[in-house]
Amino acid sequence: MEGKHVRVIVIGAGIIGAAIAHKLSRAGADVVIFDAGHGGATAASFGWINASFYLDDHHFALRTAGIEAWRSWGIPVSWSACLCWEAEGSAFDAQRDDLTARGYAVEEIDADRFATLEPHVAAPARALRFASEGVADPVGTTQHILRGLKVVRGVAIEGIATQGDNVTGVQTANGFIAADRVVVAAGTASPELLEPLDVALPLLDRPGVMMRTAAVPQCLSHVLATPELELRQDKAGYLWAPTAAQHQGDATHSPETHPNLLADRAMDHVRALLPEIDVGWEQVMLAARPMPQDERPAFGPCGPDGLFAAVMHSGVTLAAITADLMAAQVLDTPLSNAQADLSAPYALARFQSAAS
Repeated sequence: MEGKHVRVIVIGAGIIGAAIAHKLSRAGADVVIFDAGHGGATAASFGWINASFYLDDHHFALRTAGIEAWRSWGIPVSWSACLCWEAEGSAFDAQRDDLTARGYAVEEIDADRFATLEPHVAAPARALRFASEGVADPVGTTQHILRGLKVVRGVAIEGIATQGDNVTGVQTANGFIAADRVVVAAGTASPELLEPLDVALPLLDRPGVMMRTAAVPQCLSHVLATPELELRQDKAGYLWAPTAAQHQGDATHSPETHPNLLADRAMDHVRALLPEIDVGWEQVMLAARPMPQDERPAFGPCGPDGLFAAVMHSGVTLAAITADLMAAQVLDTPLSNAQADLSAPYALARFQSAAS
C-alpha cells in the first residue's frame, strides 16, 4: 500500500515515535502524533549510538543496522567514535576479539595513543576505539525529526477504537479521532494502551538516572565507556553521564540511593577522569526506561489489523532502523529478506503465548 491517503496516528513523541512518524510522513502517509506530555525516557537518554553492546547475534545485527540507518538518514549526528575500557583483563581481550571477528570497527590503543586522542582525560593503560559509533542528542535529534510533522501535545489517548477485527482510530477526552493505522510508541505507557486489545507487552522495572554538569570548555571528543561510568560532552559544553556503570546492561529495579547522591558519586568519577576540569553537576533526571521483559526490542503489528507497537531500550541506537522496518509494515510494503530477518526476533507475538 502506498502511503498516500493512509491516516496514521502515532502515540508518543519520543525518539521512537518521532522517527516512525517521520518515515511514514516521507512515504506520503497522513500522520498525526499524540503525546500526553508526561515526559519519557528520551529526555534522560545518553544518546550513544553503538553496537559494541549487544545481547545476542540477532541483537548485534539489529544494532549494526541501526548505525547504518542513521547514516543513511542524513540526520545531524556526531560520529565521534567511542573509547572503551569498561572490561578489564581477559574480558577486555574477549570483547576485542569478539568484535574483531564480527567485522566491527575496533582498534586497541595504548596510553600514549589515548593521550593524543583525549589529552584532558586520565589515560588508561589500554582502551578500545570503536570508530563507527557516535551520539545523537536525544532531545535535539527528536525535535529535528519532528519538524514539519503534526504533533498534538497534552492530549492523552484513552483507548484504541476497533470495529470487528480492524482498528478505526483512537478515543480521547475530546472525542473519537479516526485513523486507518495506529502505532503505539508510548514507552512505559504502552502496555496499558495495548492490554484492552488483548495484546501483552510485559515490561521490566528499569529506571535510569542521567546526570548533566554545568557547561565547561570543550575537553572531550569521544564517548568514554569506563569501568565506573559512561561520559560524553555535547556541543554546548555540557558533560552527560548515566549514574550507573555499564548502564546499558544495568539490571537495577529501583535506585537504592537518591538521584542527587548518585549524581554526587558520578561526579567523583568525572573529576578523576578529567582532573584539569573544575565542574559540578547541574541537573539529574530520573526516567523509566521502556524495556520489554526479555530485554529485547519489541516492534511490529499486533492485535487487530492496523495496530502496531514499538517499545525498546536503547531507543536512540535503534530509532532509525525501527522506523525503516515499521514504516514498511504499517504501509503493507513487503519487507526484503534482510529486513524480515532483522524484524522476526522482535515481534510482539513472542509475548502472547505466555500471556494466554
